[in-house]
Amino acid sequence: MPSQNKTRYALIGTGGRAMFFYVSLVRDYSQTSELVAFCDTNQTRMNYANKKVEELGGKAVPTYLAHDFEKMIAEVKPDHLIVTTMDRTHHKYIIRAMELGVDVISEKPMTVDEVKCQEILDAVERTGRKLRVTFNYRYAPHNTKIRELIADDTIGQVNAVHFEWFLNTKHGADYFRRWHRNKNNSGGLLVHKSTHHFDLVNFWMNTNPVTAFAFGDLRFYGKENAEKRGVTQFYSRAHGSKVAKDDPFALHLEENEQLKEMYLDAEHEDDYFRDQSVFGDGISIEDTMAATVKYANGAVLSYALHAYSPLEGFRVVFNGSKGRIELNVIECSYVNSGGEQAKEGAIEKLEITVYPMFGKSYNVDIDFKEGGHGGGDPVLLNDIFGVPVPDRFNRAASHVDGALSILTGIACNKSIRTGLPVQVMDLVDFRGARK
Repeated sequence: MPSQNKTRYALIGTGGRAMFFYVSLVRDYSQTSELVAFCDTNQTRMNYANKKVEELGGKAVPTYLAHDFEKMIAEVKPDHLIVTTMDRTHHKYIIRAMELGVDVISEKPMTVDEVKCQEILDAVERTGRKLRVTFNYRYAPHNTKIRELIADDTIGQVNAVHFEWFLNTKHGADYFRRWHRNKNNSGGLLVHKSTHHFDLVNFWMNTNPVTAFAFGDLRFYGKENAEKRGVTQFYSRAHGSKVAKDDPFALHLEENEQLKEMYLDAEHEDDYFRDQSVFGDGISIEDTMAATVKYANGAVLSYALHAYSPLEGFRVVFNGSKGRIELNVIECSYVNSGGEQAKEGAIEKLEITVYPMFGKSYNVDIDFKEGGHGGGDPVLLNDIFGVPVPDRFNRAASHVDGALSILTGIACNKSIRTGLPVQVMDLVDFRGARK
């Protein structure tokens, strides 16, 4: 029977990102929330998730293979489904859960292309259920402060934004080892990763994208690029490879107990290899991207993302009618699921500087917060699972916010394919949900 006064959560997809949610549910929010089931294509990985639950003092929950998804919903009767599956399958579980009367919390990106996005928007309208997308970077104190500075007219009307995000050779390379390297699975980094960044621009300026134009290519990773640099020895995956032992880009699953149990020990079920060579064949995503985006408020964005930097972080500049804001952030490097999640995107260095049009520049004080994604993770988790508090900045992201962020990346992907600018808001029909 459902527990009284507790919100019930089922979770589908028990890979690395799922741990962020189920650990917090069991460890931090057992008074308000209850984890009631796991669902996945891989039983070994679900067993590992239950092991973690029990180590935290919780009780193991029922597990269901993906083909029994509807059976899970019927038997455990969750209030919410948390979706942390491979990106290309998000829409499948989001839509079916809503059709079965369940509200949904989806990991970003909401989905990977405009067709699936339209299907989700239609399902929200048809079912009346709620869909929330977890943009934890919104909750980082420095990102919220930028929203506050702009909303408070610190630099007047924002006319131009320059945004550079650099992924290093630990974190950035990791996207080229796993399922993200196939664009059909992830939408490429302009969708999977940049959804965070495009959402931040929408959030900071409280506006919508209108037109996007982009370039992108695979310039560093992949076998062909390695051959051009003189590499002569290759391997398909690190495990069992003598060549990989001397490759600083190799991921050795057997050396990390968590990665070993979640992936190496689970391979016999689905042949998913978490440690593929970043210099192998079959990579269909870009590692070097640049885009220009025009917004409904008239502002323009110049955006760059590359995934082989010696450092990890981002820089954003806002030029307005009354001055300029610069945000510089260096983050800790990490491998997904390879360690303590509180260190994922944790801050190493941070500076916000305001340059008034006529006046002396000054640095903005920021309260550093513990936790991943610049301290945003614990704030987001409390917003989802804890007691809601008033939020002047409306950081909770809806399905519309989820759509607007990915549609910028989807438009950029289309622009790369066609060499033409793309009208972002024409990719889907928002109907009553349109901002």
